[in-house]
Amino acid sequence: MTIQPVPRKTLRLVIHGRVQGVYFRDSMRREAQRLGIAGWVRNRSDGTVEAAVQGESADVDAIVRWAHRGPEYAHVERVEIEPDEGSYSNFEVIG
Repeated sequence: MTIQPVPRKTLRLVIHGRVQGVYFRDSMRREAQRLGIAGWVRNRSDGTVEAAVQGESADVDAIVRWAHRGPEYAHVERVEIEPDEGSYSNFEVIG
């Protein structure tokens, strides 16, 4: 009997609203580590935050729900979500 690997879900998120200068990236890194999510998060020059998230489907869904709220001082207006590719081993703040 062979053990099938758990399929990993990978998404790209673009978070719009008041999401820079409110500790969004570091808060997302902490939440990702708590959930066992790999990937990255960064600020973009247009004022949005972009992230790639990868992990088990339920955990990815949980961080997407978190991204719709963000940390305490954020005001998330909308989150664009699309499938993504890549292979990540940890979660980091880049840029």
